[in-house]
Amino acid sequence: MVALALLLGGGGFAAWKLDWFSGNGEAVSFGKTPPPANGKTDPAAPANEAKPSGDPDVLMPTGPKSDFKQTTKLDDGTIIAKTRLAGAKSGFEGDVWVWAPKEYDDPKYAKSGFPVLIALPGGNGFPANYWSDRSLGLQKAISEGVQAGTSLPFIVIMPVLNPDNKYYYDGSDIPGQAKMGTWIAEDVPAFTKANFRTYKSRDGWAFMGSSSGAFVGMKTVLQHPDKFKAVIASGGEIVPDSPLWKGHQAEMDANNPEKLAKKLIDSKGPEVYINFQIGTKESGKERMTKFQEQYGKGPVKTTIRDIQNGEHNGWHYVRGMKEGSLDWISKVLKAPKPDAG
Repeated sequence: MVALALLLGGGGFAAWKLDWFSGNGEAVSFGKTPPPANGKTDPAAPANEAKPSGDPDVLMPTGPKSDFKQTTKLDDGTIIAKTRLAGAKSGFEGDVWVWAPKEYDDPKYAKSGFPVLIALPGGNGFPANYWSDRSLGLQKAISEGVQAGTSLPFIVIMPVLNPDNKYYYDGSDIPGQAKMGTWIAEDVPAFTKANFRTYKSRDGWAFMGSSSGAFVGMKTVLQHPDKFKAVIASGGEIVPDSPLWKGHQAEMDANNPEKLAKKLIDSKGPEVYINFQIGTKESGKERMTKFQEQYGKGPVKTTIRDIQNGEHNGWHYVRGMKEGSLDWISKVLKAPKPDAG
């Protein structure tokens, strides 16, 4: 870690040799607008003239486009980039990192929607989202999974989770606080639809998260089953625990996965999918098992994946994803369909 700190610090004497530093800070755009079928361009037509082919569920970028700057480059040439998002509904402004797989720029997918994985960090998740760090290998795991046929080519969206490092906000609209629940459930998806080819239906939307991020992902799926279908919840917390809930019991209950799951079971759907991941060297499995026993029924589909010798960290959770959780969520969500021509 000391060597890494020196490398990334002000000196960075070897940084110029490292390809993943090349281009950092430069403007990035995702996706190319395919030319019109007749080869002619109508000057009066909107910039994003391409129409989805075949699938009415495909949503082309709605705009306005955000300004992205490269933060790192992966070995396959794909880029992780960052932008600043002013949430129209939450009123919160924060950083968001994004990554699109190689397939996103493949001409045969130019009119295809792509599934979205919103990746949430643990801890306070501020001022950075650690899933944007290439060293954890999340994006590489997806790319390798695509090649192996065990993962869909997900667009990965990585927002900050909290407005500061003082408290846990539980990814929720706690009275008197920043509306982080609205930020995650409304503003971040709207931003994604503005900039990427996605799906209108929930079949193309899911979360993955670790620790407190796992809680927020699971809570949001249970809260908005009409918008999101699945979550990989790693080393997760099950119930809200922010000290900021004090005096707001009803609002806290409205953000409690146990109560949300019961409500979903009582209303008989729609189905949601929760894949818990837990390392065998960390605590917390009993909470997951209890949740599964009590609420893993009816429309609430739950699985628990043990990560052998796994600890409470992102590297081991990515390993669990490679060992099966990516394959699991890829079977639940919708795959992009190439243009038939």
